[in-house]
Amino acid sequence: MDGLLEHADKFLPATAETLLYVGVAMLVGGLLGLAIGVLLVVTRRGGLTPNALVYWLLNLLVNFFRPIPFLILMVALQPLARIVVGTGIQDPAFIFVLSFAATFGVARLVEQNLLTVDPGVIEAARSMGAGPLRIILTVLIPEGLGPLILGYTFAFIAVVDMSALAGIIGGGGLGNLALQYGFRQFNPYITWGAVLLMILIVQVAQVLGNVLARRVLRR
Repeated sequence: MDGLLEHADKFLPATAETLLYVGVAMLVGGLLGLAIGVLLVVTRRGGLTPNALVYWLLNLLVNFFRPIPFLILMVALQPLARIVVGTGIQDPAFIFVLSFAATFGVARLVEQNLLTVDPGVIEAARSMGAGPLRIILTVLIPEGLGPLILGYTFAFIAVVDMSALAGIIGGGGLGNLALQYGFRQFNPYITWGAVLLMILIVQVAQVLGNVLARRVLRR
C-alpha cells in the first residue's frame, strides 16, 4: 500500500494522457472513418452513387489495415509518422498511429451500421428530388444514428485498449504507468490502480453510449 501512496500523484496525469490519446484518436479517426464508411456505403453496388473502382480501393484499404495487430502497426508506421508528425516515438507518433488505426476500424463499423438503414427511406428521399449529399446528411446518417452511436462506443473502448501500449514507443498514459511503476517495480497496487481506472473509463463510455443510443432510437 505504501507503494501506491508513493506514486499516487502519477495517476491523474496518466489518466489525462490516456484521455488525450483516446480523445484525439476518436476525433480524427472518427471523422475520417465516418467519411470512408459513408463512401463505402454509397459507392457499393446498389448504393446512391455506385462506383466500383472507388469502392474496391476503399474496401481494399480497410481490409488491409484493419486486421493488423496494433503493436505491429506501431512499428510499421514509424517511417510514416516521422514524415507526418516529425518523430517516430513519444506522444505525437503514438497519437498518429492510434488515429490511423481508429480510422479504419471506425470506417468498417460505419459501413456495417449504415447498411441497416431501410432502403425504402432512401428511395423516398430520392423520389422527392434530393441529391446524394442531401440524402447522406439528412436521411442516411440520421436514420442510422442509433447504431452509429453504439458503433462509436465500441470503437472508443477498443481505442482505450490500444492506448495501453503507448509506453512501448515512449508515450505515457495508464498503460505505461502500470508497466513502469507496477509490473517493473513489482507493485501490484499501481498495476491494479491503473487497471481499475481504465475499467472506469470504459464503463462510463459504455453507459453514456447506451443511454444516448436508446434516446435516439426512441425518437
